[in-house]
Amino acid sequence: MRLGPRPPNVFVRGQGSWLWDAQGRRHLDAVQGWAVNTLGHAPPQIAQALARQAGLLLQAGPGFHNAPALALAERLAALSGLDRVFIGTSGAEANEGAVKLARKWGQQQRGGAATVISFSHSFHGRTLAMMAASGKPGFGAIFPPAVPGFVHCPYNQLAPVREAIGPDTVAVMLELLQGEAGVVAAEPAFVQGLRALCDEHGLLLIVDEVQTGIGRCGTLLAHTQFGITPDIVTLGKGLGGGVPIGAVLAREAVCRLAPGDQGGTYHGNALVCAAALAVLEVVAQPGFLAGVQARGEQLAAGLRALSSRHGLGAVHGRGLLRALALPPTLASGLVADAARTLPGDCGLLVNPAQPQRLRLMPALTISDGEIHQLLQLLDEALVVCTRPV
Repeated sequence: MRLGPRPPNVFVRGQGSWLWDAQGRRHLDAVQGWAVNTLGHAPPQIAQALARQAGLLLQAGPGFHNAPALALAERLAALSGLDRVFIGTSGAEANEGAVKLARKWGQQQRGGAATVISFSHSFHGRTLAMMAASGKPGFGAIFPPAVPGFVHCPYNQLAPVREAIGPDTVAVMLELLQGEAGVVAAEPAFVQGLRALCDEHGLLLIVDEVQTGIGRCGTLLAHTQFGITPDIVTLGKGLGGGVPIGAVLAREAVCRLAPGDQGGTYHGNALVCAAALAVLEVVAQPGFLAGVQARGEQLAAGLRALSSRHGLGAVHGRGLLRALALPPTLASGLVADAARTLPGDCGLLVNPAQPQRLRLMPALTISDGEIHQLLQLLDEALVVCTRPV
């Protein structure tokens, strides 16, 4: 099925920060499967974990325990400080699970309250309910009727949230950096204010860390940079390092699901849980996240220098989730195409997240030399795009 425009390249091999297409041309990949490949392409740690687990057990079924799922749940709980874990197959499924958890809690603790407050320009996934939860313009109207039970408030504004809270409100759902919106960051005071509002009104705070989690922003979970503790955290993308997985982490008091309320055929799949454990083993090593922070600052400083040289806009983001703002006269899609098709033997892959926002989300294992090369290639692409005709 045709789902949207794609460049003609057919990629056949990856290694670390690099992708090769069927014609043998290599590309420095600053998209990494949309912030999925935490350790880059084809990391040996994941390849070995998958091969080892595939020879032991692929899937026992959701009605039975398996060793990798138990180990992953214990590891996530220990690293996050939260108590319980549900392991699914995607970030969208994790976000659905978080809303189910909140609504079940609302039935028992808040008189049946079910409405979730989310934010303008947010993105929580492509299931019907998560399209309704998302504040991406026009997103909820694609497959009418929209799933009810979601209210959108302006991002980074506390007053509208306070006004939107009513007897039927059960939770607030938040991205700390809105990736699809072009890496728009929440203000720390806004995040802390939401936590205080939830405490004041007896609501749950759900933090969607599908894109920001697992070291992407320089700490294992981005919410620790904002000085708050959520009631529910969702994970996906980088948790699997390239294999499909999602997870819901929650406080014990929130976990009110009864048997049959939640599940799925591939819930706690042994194969993907083994891969996720391999990812966490690397990311949790002493010094790894400090390296992510250093490479993130290197990338941001380089982007600011490019912005100054070419008369562009601000640099946004944290860690290795960054965006470069472009002027109205320069479309991000044009820059992405120019970067991919640069003359010579090497292209660059970047993501035009918004018409004037270029998003970069390289592997957390990218080297300082590769970041330097990334910046050089992007500079060349900007020269091509801004050269007088």
